[in-house]
Amino acid sequence: MSPTVSRFRFVGILTVVAVYLLILVGGVVRSTGSGMGCPDWPKCFGSWIPPTEASQLPANYKEVYTAQRVAKNQKLARTLQRMGFAQVAGSIFAHPTQYIETDFNPVKTWIEYVNRLLGALIGVFVFLTVLFAWPYWQKDRAVFWLALASFLLTGIQGYLGSLVVSTNLLPVMVTIHMALALLIVALLLYAVDRARWGRRQIGADVVNRLKKPSSGIFAGAGRPSIGLQVWQWAVLLLTFWQIVLGTQVREQVDVVSAAAGYLDRGAWVAKLGGVFSIHRTVSAAVLLLNVYVGYELWQLAQPRLRQLVAATLGIIGLEILAGIVLASFALPAAVQPIHLTLATILFGVQFLTLLTVARARKSPETIAPTDAARQVVA
Repeated sequence: MSPTVSRFRFVGILTVVAVYLLILVGGVVRSTGSGMGCPDWPKCFGSWIPPTEASQLPANYKEVYTAQRVAKNQKLARTLQRMGFAQVAGSIFAHPTQYIETDFNPVKTWIEYVNRLLGALIGVFVFLTVLFAWPYWQKDRAVFWLALASFLLTGIQGYLGSLVVSTNLLPVMVTIHMALALLIVALLLYAVDRARWGRRQIGADVVNRLKKPSSGIFAGAGRPSIGLQVWQWAVLLLTFWQIVLGTQVREQVDVVSAAAGYLDRGAWVAKLGGVFSIHRTVSAAVLLLNVYVGYELWQLAQPRLRQLVAATLGIIGLEILAGIVLASFALPAAVQPIHLTLATILFGVQFLTLLTVARARKSPETIAPTDAARQVVA
């Protein structure tokens, strides 16, 4: 592996790990109710380093930051209305929690502040990814464009983060924020994976295995069929939907807990309603589809694919276990961020598997076994 590839992959993987860490910390922010720990953005209580005591704030700080938040929301809503997004604009105008005054809590403030610091650090990492991707401009421009797109979307993600704060965790904003994080993860993984393999395909041993007769969705193809890729996309999109449903369940938990005065925690799950039932049902579908696709992939006897299949099923097992703990033990706050992070890691592993199968599908067409063997020897 060339130094250029090694450097880019190191920075890229470091960035992906940091993004997952941010998702974990974001889950901690949500589970501890620290999302409004800093009522303004990008500063926190008007300062780059937040206060530690309420005495450091003006007496009318709640009114000041509430007014700033409402003014920002109204400006955003008017802009969206002019652009034709009347429904979203209406949601922002009507969202009552934006008028709630936020009490200062030093623990919640610093939890949210650490979350923002990590977000800023990721911005630096993604920028470095773009810089280290520049050498690919001559040999594979797709790598550079993927890195640049990740950087631009990270900037948009930061702006969305400010809207999540100003709207006081408006559900649609939280969902979009989560969806964009998954898109950034996918782009970074694609860039790192493509940098490793480029247009060069897998070796002769894999090509030969793919030429052996197979069954199921591989039958008659001599290599992974388009049918397999369709199933993989279906599983990936189902996981994406499941994560979105999870954010909606979490939003419903906030509503139920607030209505109960944050008491009688054991009764919250029973009050979550239809969204929770759908989320639980889709989890069974995610398991069954992944087992089916994993079985078909395992038949190729390709080590990398088998590793990815094992990782996928292992993560699903842990994810289901975390879900059972949440449903059975009154939604313990410590398990909530783990549940979310496992789901996003599952999405990433599924996406890498999709890329690996796409390369395997192209290999017999683009590289003859003798040519592949020469590459392996070289």
